Amino acid sequence: MISKRDLLKSAGFTALAAASYAPLSARAQTDASRPGDLSARDIAEEAFIFGLPIVMNYSVMYQIAIDRSSSQFKAPFNEIANAHEVFTYKDTAVVTPNSDTPYSMLFMDLRTEPLVLSVPAIDPKRYYSVQLFDGSTYNFGYIGSRTTGSEAGDYLVVGPDWKGEIPPGIKKVFRSGSQLGGAIYRTQLFDAADIDNVIKVQSGYKVQPLSAFLKQPAPPSAPPIDFPKIDKDSVRGLFFEFLDFALQFIPPAPNEEEIRARMAQIGIGPGKKFNFDDMTVEQKREIALGMQQGARKIDGAVAKRGVDVNGWRVGAAGGDAAFFNGDWLSRAALAKAGIYANDAEEAMYPMTRLDGDGELLDGAAHAYTLTFAADGLPPVNAFWSVTMYDGKTQLLIQNPIDRYLINSPMLPNMKRNADGSLTLYIQNQSPGPDKEPNWLPAPAGPIYLVMRLYWPKTEKPSILPPGKGEWKPPVVKKVS
Repeated sequence: MISKRDLLKSAGFTALAAASYAPLSARAQTDASRPGDLSARDIAEEAFIFGLPIVMNYSVMYQIAIDRSSSQFKAPFNEIANAHEVFTYKDTAVVTPNSDTPYSMLFMDLRTEPLVLSVPAIDPKRYYSVQLFDGSTYNFGYIGSRTTGSEAGDYLVVGPDWKGEIPPGIKKVFRSGSQLGGAIYRTQLFDAADIDNVIKVQSGYKVQPLSAFLKQPAPPSAPPIDFPKIDKDSVRGLFFEFLDFALQFIPPAPNEEEIRARMAQIGIGPGKKFNFDDMTVEQKREIALGMQQGARKIDGAVAKRGVDVNGWRVGAAGGDAAFFNGDWLSRAALAKAGIYANDAEEAMYPMTRLDGDGELLDGAAHAYTLTFAADGLPPVNAFWSVTMYDGKTQLLIQNPIDRYLINSPMLPNMKRNADGSLTLYIQNQSPGPDKEPNWLPAPAGPIYLVMRLYWPKTEKPSILPPGKGEWKPPVVKKVS
């Protein structure tokens, strides 16, 4: 089993163990037609930054849709896997997982023909979304409360090169940037007693090939894929080989032609092999150092994402290819901070590791409070939450009351202050029975807090535009 945190550690920080990195024939030689050692280092750095989200996505896809022996396996390609519960500390495939909404997951193989995704009619009071993403981790469309409403509908998802006719009855067409893509379904759960209603909604999510939707014979199947196994040991030496493999399913966008040409100079790309065996010791060192430099730049970009607002980082979340516009570092930083993040219009994600004094949050050393003014709750059309993560792993933490977040559906059972404000108690030990309804259990160590605002309001006060809105998350205050 491999978490993406393990992937990052393996791929980035053990890059100096370069002897086992896998295939570059003699193209690494430094004659007039080959890059010199410094150039190879720069290319390796750029390739690591460009490739990290792609390899991370492949790792998640492998665990969830390919490796049936994985503890994280959900369903094969083109089948929806519905989780009838929210994520807990036992779920480790995805860092900073959402524990607000039971997930449904779908990985799509669009090589043979398009898929039709069908959704049922859903109570307008219940928020839901179907986030569509491709192998580059770009969001290429949404079905759901915000974008398509609560009515039932059939939607067509096509591969990058599909040129067929749109059949009657299809409400909208979404084009993936890759032949292998995915969809994340989020269905709001109001409380524990609401789970049967969520399951009923999930049972209405359907996926079928276009030929089945049209009741026509299926076209010839695409050839089977020999997926290479990826885990924390193999990715240590084969990061670029996994990137080679994944890129064959992602046709280059116009703004990728230059970077792909540079990567090809050191043997990185679809059908290529990057082999340390044909390299000198110095060349191996340069490639490894380039990867390390890339990893450091990504870490720096994660720390600087968004704007500092009361100690929280507030900024744009995910987006489509046009949103990133060739900014590979921003794309990599987003993947490391929390892969598959929504567009800002769908959800905003203020996040912090700092208290109001600028010191790192530490549940072993201190207790904290987070207080929303009576008229200062997060402004949303759907709902909001504050989720606790282990500061080291960015995973949910085991705690005595099985509470991983506090969200707006919990408000009726929470206690307000005399002035109507709402205080959350963020600490490792219980604040006492009278305050426990407002307790967000913290780890006995580093803390990472993520706020989620689903379908944020656009009228004032709003958190939008990202980092510039009138609404601001309150300061996390140290109390002991």
